[in-house]
Amino acid sequence: MTDRKIDRKALMSRHNPCYTRPELNAPLSVGNGSFCYTVDFTGLQTFCDKYSRFPLCTMSNWGWHSYPGSNRDPALLRLTPFDSWGREVGYAVDAEGQEELFYDLRQNPHRFNLASLGFDIPGADIEGDIGDIRQNLNIWEGCINSSFSLWGEKVTVETFVRADEDTICLRLSSELLKTGKLRIRLAFPYGSHRKTGGDFSKSHCHESLPEKVSSSLLNIRRRLDNTSYTVQVLMDGKTSYRFDGEHLFIFETRLNSLNLVLRFVREGGSLISGGSGDRYFDQGKAGTAAFWERYWMEGGAIDLSGSSSPEAAELERRIVLSQYLMAIQSRGDLPPAETGLTCNSWYGKFHLEMHYWHSAHFPLWNRAGELEKSFAWYKKILKAAREIARSQGYTGARWPKMCGPEGDNSPSSIAVLLAWQQPHPVLFAELCYRQNKDKAFLEEYRDVLRETAEFMLSFIHWDGSRYVLGKPLIPAQERFDPRTVLNPGYEVEYFRWALRRAAILLGEERSDFTEAADKLAAPAVYHGVYPAHENCPDTFTESPFNTDHPSMLGMMGLLPGEGIDKKIMNDTLDRVLTNWDLDSCWGWDFPMMAMTAARLGRRKDAVNFLLMKNPKNIYLPNGHNAQADREDLPLYLPGNGSLLLAAAMMAAGWDGDDGSAAPGFPNDGSFMVKTENLHKYI
Repeated sequence: MTDRKIDRKALMSRHNPCYTRPELNAPLSVGNGSFCYTVDFTGLQTFCDKYSRFPLCTMSNWGWHSYPGSNRDPALLRLTPFDSWGREVGYAVDAEGQEELFYDLRQNPHRFNLASLGFDIPGADIEGDIGDIRQNLNIWEGCINSSFSLWGEKVTVETFVRADEDTICLRLSSELLKTGKLRIRLAFPYGSHRKTGGDFSKSHCHESLPEKVSSSLLNIRRRLDNTSYTVQVLMDGKTSYRFDGEHLFIFETRLNSLNLVLRFVREGGSLISGGSGDRYFDQGKAGTAAFWERYWMEGGAIDLSGSSSPEAAELERRIVLSQYLMAIQSRGDLPPAETGLTCNSWYGKFHLEMHYWHSAHFPLWNRAGELEKSFAWYKKILKAAREIARSQGYTGARWPKMCGPEGDNSPSSIAVLLAWQQPHPVLFAELCYRQNKDKAFLEEYRDVLRETAEFMLSFIHWDGSRYVLGKPLIPAQERFDPRTVLNPGYEVEYFRWALRRAAILLGEERSDFTEAADKLAAPAVYHGVYPAHENCPDTFTESPFNTDHPSMLGMMGLLPGEGIDKKIMNDTLDRVLTNWDLDSCWGWDFPMMAMTAARLGRRKDAVNFLLMKNPKNIYLPNGHNAQADREDLPLYLPGNGSLLLAAAMMAAGWDGDDGSAAPGFPNDGSFMVKTENLHKYI
């Protein structure tokens, strides 16, 4: 294993997705981390009806919508009482008798599809009228080049999203443009909480108001209930448009080429007063290519091209494409949804326990600033998190689980009872600080860190001999009655680590934090292995206890495993391999198992977990982690993010590793691992 200069462009370019047919379950996307445009094989959103499983959407971090009358007060929810060590605490877990309010609060606000932009070729058939498909995603420059033949004529399209603003840039060429047989269609749907994020059947519920600023600039004012934004369309001088009076615009030209630029501007954003499509395209292309080159050159890299293992190329492909996908989907100022900015999952809301998997990899890849963007959001919702804790009789800040931009907890039979998102801010601060070494950064997050730890301290319970965690609680493995869960191993160890680390990061003498950490319950051991939690001795022998996430492995993998017995954890990992329903796992479980195997010195197993053949560990031609055949999850970004975290840890190492190069990869010569700009994990 060597440390040579890596040819970054060659590394990235050899994994550019190249299509010669419509990949209906793996379309390509371009984006800037806060805005994303997903296209079919035409380089536009032309055949949306063919992509029903993996929808073609245009989504942004700021594009949120609520249905009329949905501003209901969460205080009206009827709470279900739970006993918490002799004290009654209410949680919004039951929809019965309050269905309208319950589901209204779950579905609103929701992210929505800002627009559908495609070719206008009514009646064209993919099978009979289209051929010679060639499509390439150039991840080095962040653009898609598409070509195909339509009725015997060649069509070429270049598509990218500007790195510096939420703008789609298109350059199109074909003789069919000049003859009027090929036009561009821009259509606007009403907002929807469903997977597609849009509803084209409700034209009367929203407005699209055009304002012609000049021959080359059109402003379209959009209003959906209380949501407003503007789409600025920049055209070439020979381009004209027609408006159907509702929500459809048709653009056409008298030339055989067309440059079209669409700027999506949130309410209150900055509008430009002039310009043309060709100049704006050229400026944007140069700036965007420069951004991507910097992104790839300054970030971390893992090159496996010298490996003899036949699996090395596939692992490298997954690593490279996962970096691209996280760059275009998950670099905004909000925690990402599990399907990012591609389509809606859980109404486009984000799940804070998944924020770790989405973003913890950034500092390890020399990109701590990308995590800091969404980490800053915790400061914005600190007041809401304090209120959640206060309403339940706790101190500090209890971070929500499933929420939108305002941090309002969504009612749920499961989500409101989870707690493994609580220590995340401490880990985020630790990872960022390890890279930036900036005391001002820690000072900026002082309140977030202190109140995170204050809540954890108030949430655990002294039973007379030790601090315990549970009652009511649903652990990361969502398979248990919250009234019976006691001391789930991963959560207890995460609370222990975070309480100790918070005191250090705060630079304060917090003996209450460290004493509680020292006196937290030790992990239970049954039959020589670590169970899911203390009240579940049958974890590995009875269903459903041996399904879903084997989260006990996180005690020594995600976490350093201080105080964890290596032999017992080794046997626990073996028991997972033999007794767990691995098909019920999720995409992030396989990298999590790899991290555990790496710390145990099981190097071959670590790689095998990353590449395990499993319906939830599939990586599509576009790089997305698929979750078997689930219609609601055509992609799963926590899988991509966890893969990047595990791969960086295995390549760069972790605190207390054996000091060898790439300590998580096999050292038998099958893997030659070249790295640059990677940072160690905790």
